Amino acid sequence: MQPFDRKVKRAQRMPTLLAADIGGTNAVCGLFATTGGGARPDPIAVAQTATLDYDGIEPLLATFLETHAAGRTIEAAVVGVAGPVDDNASDLTNVPWRVDGSAIARRFSIRSVRLLNDLAAMGRAVTVLRADELVTLQEGRPDPEGNAALIAPGTGLGATILHRVDGRLVPVAAEPGHTDFAARTEAEIDLLHTLTERFGRVSLEHVLSGPGLVNIGTVTHRGAPCRVMDGAGARQGEDRRPHRITEAALSRRCHRCAAALDLFVGALGAEAGNLGLRAMASAGVHIGGGIAPHILPALNSPKFLDPFRAKGPMTGLMAAMPIQVIGAEQPALLGAAVAAAELAAQAAS
Repeated sequence: MQPFDRKVKRAQRMPTLLAADIGGTNAVCGLFATTGGGARPDPIAVAQTATLDYDGIEPLLATFLETHAAGRTIEAAVVGVAGPVDDNASDLTNVPWRVDGSAIARRFSIRSVRLLNDLAAMGRAVTVLRADELVTLQEGRPDPEGNAALIAPGTGLGATILHRVDGRLVPVAAEPGHTDFAARTEAEIDLLHTLTERFGRVSLEHVLSGPGLVNIGTVTHRGAPCRVMDGAGARQGEDRRPHRITEAALSRRCHRCAAALDLFVGALGAEAGNLGLRAMASAGVHIGGGIAPHILPALNSPKFLDPFRAKGPMTGLMAAMPIQVIGAEQPALLGAAVAAAELAAQAAS
């Protein structure tokens, strides 16, 4: 487990919180300190590893805690997982793991352990993000009393609606990445037909994710040779093609890769707008996940914004809806830490 951010802070006399974000590609663990009062928890130690470097959550947490938590008592833990949570346990969607909050609590003697869907975890970070961690695509007219929404393409696709409840934004766990992809344009209809032949049923995640971008690339290339599309990556199990497609597209080195990114961005804009409508997200739509920060020039353009706004009689409403890309490192981990602070406060009350 290699640390990506060894921000170490003194945390004597402060509750120690454990947070984790277990994704389809990477797993990130962190220790945080908080003084309560709803403030953003402070990182003590954070480390990231490839998820499949371990055969389960408990060996991963054991390595992290042995390295970073010696002598500390963990007051509460929240683990964000890429999959649905039922009875505080989850069978992950893209990783052959079962994560059980009760088993974690017993193994590591933590009084309060909670599992959250990873987008529900990321949603808890929205209200504590700093201005320098957000990139505005559309200023709109933010309503401080309105709902918000979050969509996050990465290894998979996650999304959540953040309902305004008693003045707070409360994210709702959901699995919209596995809903049906709705084609809008001739190019998307062609993509849908091709992917239907391959998969039988085409979900949003088949299009709006890293593997989805590769799926689109196979269609735009139509078998034409392309160094970008050849080979999976330097590490076993790592597919670097999504990164290579975006790099080749943004630098205009490959017109077929550029066409793939255009299709991806247009479909993402349309679905982000759909989510904004479903949520009536007058407080704003946030774009998270690992892909968005790397394709900002494409997102900050009509290729994304026009499909977002093009909702017939609701076009004016969509133009007033703020849109921001989350540029913060590990927002799902931060959201899990926020949730862990809430959990510790509840246990102490």
